[in-house]
Amino acid sequence: MAEQKNVQFRVFRYKQGDQAPHYDTFNVPINERTTVLEALQAIRRDQDSTLILRHSCHHASCGTCGMRVNGREVLACVTNVMELDTPVVTVEPLENAPLVADLVVDMGPFYDTFTQAHMPLIRQSEFLPESEVAEGVPYHMRFENCIECGLCVSACPVVSTDPEYLGPAALAAAWRVVEEPRGEDPEQVFAWVDTEHGCWRCHVAMECSEVCPSNVNPGHNIMALRHQLTKRKLSALFG
Repeated sequence: MAEQKNVQFRVFRYKQGDQAPHYDTFNVPINERTTVLEALQAIRRDQDSTLILRHSCHHASCGTCGMRVNGREVLACVTNVMELDTPVVTVEPLENAPLVADLVVDMGPFYDTFTQAHMPLIRQSEFLPESEVAEGVPYHMRFENCIECGLCVSACPVVSTDPEYLGPAALAAAWRVVEEPRGEDPEQVFAWVDTEHGCWRCHVAMECSEVCPSNVNPGHNIMALRHQLTKRKLSALFG
């Protein structure tokens, strides 16, 4: 039989109209397989049905359950509670995004940056009417590593101080377009990132790469953009 114990969850709470956020505490029975997402769902099911959170796939593919657990950005669906090895689990929404309610933030501004990076979030053909799928393929699918969870943006110390910074996810997407344009113009991408709020604004803290659940390594991609831009500038100067 799996080991059972109770763990205290300290959960960030906020609803529109509240004067200020606060934390509620819940005791949750868990076993060695319980994830943070499962514990939060148990809280909502058994203790407080007003708790608001986002989730979908339960296996780290959709990115919707991104949040901060004990001060670290994670996907709640694959974060094992017992492995946290702490008597209190503090759960908070992602940072550097508009707060909607409880553990949910508005991801709209984050998603918009992908379009600016010339990599729009297209998963079905109706969003691009002129496209055609290959014979035998029922619909468009994306095979990029990035799952658009927003963990990297939440962890980035520059985003929190510079609201105009493009951010690690968008810059990593920009480098992906440079690597494989797929009909896009890399020159436009280079022009977009070559600004004081673009790839040069990064402080190389590498927190983005540390928290990325899909090994996109956005910090490396930002440095790759810098490297290519530096080569282009030197070539223009010295031939």
